[in-house]
Amino acid sequence: MTQKISSGVSYSEDWLPIKQIMNGMIQLDDGTYVTGVKITPKNIFIMDAGSQNAAIYNLRNFYNSIDFEFWLLIADRPVDIDVYVSQLQLMYNNAQNNAIKKLIMQDINKANLFTSVEYNVVDTEYYILFKEKRMELVQKKLHNLISGLATAGLQSQQASNNDLRMLLDNFLNGGEQTNFGSVM
Repeated sequence: MTQKISSGVSYSEDWLPIKQIMNGMIQLDDGTYVTGVKITPKNIFIMDAGSQNAAIYNLRNFYNSIDFEFWLLIADRPVDIDVYVSQLQLMYNNAQNNAIKKLIMQDINKANLFTSVEYNVVDTEYYILFKEKRMELVQKKLHNLISGLATAGLQSQQASNNDLRMLLDNFLNGGEQTNFGSVM
């Protein structure tokens, strides 16, 4: 085990018990794994009343079936719409009809408005995380969460390394992504 040499400067990662992030799991210094699922959101408010009630009932049954400690997290991830704006610009340049050009320009202006300082364009993401020491139980709990959510009508998959890093950035840095590089 390597020893950390103190530089006299404290960093938040110095007090975090994180050993590594890999394979969609955060491995803590004590050997515990933190992982979970990312849930694809579903807007139940566009459903009829019966479907809404059924979705809520199924979700309640799913939550009541979880027999281990878990955390339900909701996090905002910034959305980069630059590629979308570039595609709109190409469509605008290739459009022959002035009416179509006007419609495309309205979309470009609206997209530019969303990227202005006044608006924060974010994608809201939903996670269920848990911690576990034994790998076979990690896999069993992941399977139970994914199949239970599917039964409730929701799609999910194991959280990725990037998802877990984003969640840490969200909670440790107020949503600001940290990108450190070398200075030349």
